[in-house]
Amino acid sequence: MFLIDKEFNGELEIKKSKFLAFLAPYSHFHSLKAELKIKHEKSAHIVWAYRYLNDFGQIVENSSDDGEPKGSSAPAVLNTLRGADLINACCLVVRYFGGIKLGIGGLARAYGTSANTAILATSGHLIQYIKKENFCLVVPFSLISRIEHFSRTNNFSFNQNFIQNGCEFSFMLSDEQKEILSKFAKGLNLKF
Repeated sequence: MFLIDKEFNGELEIKKSKFLAFLAPYSHFHSLKAELKIKHEKSAHIVWAYRYLNDFGQIVENSSDDGEPKGSSAPAVLNTLRGADLINACCLVVRYFGGIKLGIGGLARAYGTSANTAILATSGHLIQYIKKENFCLVVPFSLISRIEHFSRTNNFSFNQNFIQNGCEFSFMLSDEQKEILSKFAKGLNLKF
């Protein structure tokens, strides 16, 4: 699975209809949708789809045809996101009607291809998704500086909360990072 960290755009013209595709991180979905409705108020439709990972590790998907014939447009955009294996991403496609009807199949191809133009613009900018979990480590005062140094040397991000006996470190780690920290902590007789 892959993520994106910024917006990418694509443009396509089919039978005088103009399609503008906007691919963005899911966190930008609502603001981008509102911005596009204002900026492209004379457009015929703004079809959208998104996919994101919820707190339970499940992929949540949704889409809207925004007035195009039901099932003709949004599923094509959503399938394009699925095909690129993107999560935590949204794609909005603005259509300016050119006067020629495309039919159901033509709409599906047009919207899917438009979404794909924005995905192709991500070339070299996709981020591999790595599942990370929260881990805590309670450290006595005498070992705090060693854990801080080890964590910074290994680029582990952490938060600290000082308690009566020392400090509680909170980490977001991948399985590989957890194993590295676990070995180091065992060497210091610390437990997760």
